[in-house]
Amino acid sequence: MHFYSVSLSSPFWVFLVFIFSLFPRPSISALESFIYVGCSPLKYSPGTPYESNVNSVLSSIVNSASISNYNNFKISLPGSTSNDVVYGLFQCRGDLSNSDCHECVSNAVTRLGTSCVGATGGALQLDGCFVRYDNTSFLGDEDKTVVSSKCGPPIADDPDLFTRRDAVLGFLGAGGQYFRVGGSGKVQGLAQCVQDLSASECQDCLSEAIQRLKLECGSSPWGDMFLGKCYARYSERGYSSKSDNDDDVERTLAIFIGLIAGVAILIVFLSFLSKVFDHKDGK
Repeated sequence: MHFYSVSLSSPFWVFLVFIFSLFPRPSISALESFIYVGCSPLKYSPGTPYESNVNSVLSSIVNSASISNYNNFKISLPGSTSNDVVYGLFQCRGDLSNSDCHECVSNAVTRLGTSCVGATGGALQLDGCFVRYDNTSFLGDEDKTVVSSKCGPPIADDPDLFTRRDAVLGFLGAGGQYFRVGGSGKVQGLAQCVQDLSASECQDCLSEAIQRLKLECGSSPWGDMFLGKCYARYSERGYSSKSDNDDDVERTLAIFIGLIAGVAILIVFLSFLSKVFDHKDGK
């Protein structure tokens, strides 16, 4: 009778190492995918009260994001003048947990600090959160300026897709909460306002975003329209906290498990054949 052992230098282990090398490395969460950044051209001097107020606002934003999905601030530390006041806010996507919101906002503040070094104001939008600070108050002001818009490649006429897209956008624009999500078949959409707006201002902003989205992305399977204080989006893929790379990992893992199962079955079969032949030789 023969016993089969597999050494670390065997072809089987070499095969395993090769398969593991094919696994893609996990990438940043889709919630932290970059959308846009804007920085004020005005600069502040290092070591001034204004710099201290900026740092305090950004710290307050990060800390508050661990317990809520939205908050705004007006910071004026002792020793500051009226010109040193800093205003700030953050807004996370309505379906994020506190931990996801905190992680997203922390990442946004870090990127904002890198992108807008020394700037008196800045705004940064990631897929899952929005952060802004400035030396003039913007809290409660409606802003329908287009800051980012993207459309998928035009596709051939697809009546079902476009009908469902229009139904989703119609639902998102019908009024309701600051965060809205809806779907029809394979088409999903979401819309959101920054919560410093009133309900009527939110509705006005979203109506503008959806109108522009239909106009610019009319023949696309997906589209994004971000205004200064709101956004509307639709896609066939939908929106979740899982990145595209996570899908690749799952597919690769499924293939890997299948290959391992196949190799295991082959080894068992060869071992069985060996036992059969050994039994015949013994006779």
